Amino acid sequence: MARKQFLLGKFLYGLRYRMGEYCLRGFVAILPWIPRRPVLLFTSAASRLTFLILWKYRRRMEENLSMAMGEEFCTRERREAVVWRAWRNFAQGVYETTCAVYDSKEDICSAVAVEGEEHLRRALERGRGVIALSAHLGNFTMIGTRLAAAGYPFSVVVKQPKDERFARLIDHYRAVVGIQTISAKPRREAARQILKALRRNEVILLIADEFKSGGVEVEFLGRTAPAPRGPATLALRTGAAVLPTFVTRDHEDRLTLRIGEEVRLVKTGDLQQDVAANASLFAGHLEAMVRRYPDQWNWLGFHRNGRTPRSEILLKLYLSSGY
Repeated sequence: MARKQFLLGKFLYGLRYRMGEYCLRGFVAILPWIPRRPVLLFTSAASRLTFLILWKYRRRMEENLSMAMGEEFCTRERREAVVWRAWRNFAQGVYETTCAVYDSKEDICSAVAVEGEEHLRRALERGRGVIALSAHLGNFTMIGTRLAAAGYPFSVVVKQPKDERFARLIDHYRAVVGIQTISAKPRREAARQILKALRRNEVILLIADEFKSGGVEVEFLGRTAPAPRGPATLALRTGAAVLPTFVTRDHEDRLTLRIGEEVRLVKTGDLQQDVAANASLFAGHLEAMVRRYPDQWNWLGFHRNGRTPRSEILLKLYLSSGY
């Protein structure tokens, strides 16, 4: 009986990926043949439908945003409006990223403005590569697309789906727009590929707001959480420049790639202390952007991790009361 349940679960797990794969293939295939307005209307309708159906994810997003906004997030109307904007932003980002598969480099460059490109050029002049530090904020999937379209060699480190076939499909779409994929696992192989790319003076994107595991405790949005050691360790050992990098959206849906100044690393000579100090420094840069654009932060995994202070528990109880 247990074996049958295991096989059934494995079958259903694979079935979900196959359905996702064929839906994605179909959407990408027909996109060039459909006028823009019907696609936008479909995207909007799908956003509202999933917003209603996937209530668990909506609640999780609400809890995350409550940390980012604090007292500004107290009324029901305010919560619903901000969570809906964050949800819509994610859906719009999926549409824009898919369109980029067919867009020319010139179209991509014109669709996404750039601020702070001089910081990137200056960092690359040193010849040690660049670590683009970012989060699940705005249309983060367009960071590599925009930089690759401008001619910058670009790779992104990702946690691959467990289904290898689906993972290969996503890797293929990234490659079409000029992005190379580095799988985060196995870690030793990931480190080897990252080091090779940095030695070639390339840009590596690290999405660093997944505070689930790691040996460094940092403060993020008023709570203590375990931060990944990788970004700080890489920067210290390679000398690569770390640049906060985000694609944000304005009220008219215009995208802007914002490249910040190089983060000045803490270097005392004690590697362990320096890793901890810089991991905290990186978390501070991410927190500043999340607080600046709370309705564009769409990471769903943070709130279940870390240690929740009593004040936040009371805030959650207050939020759940509906007042």
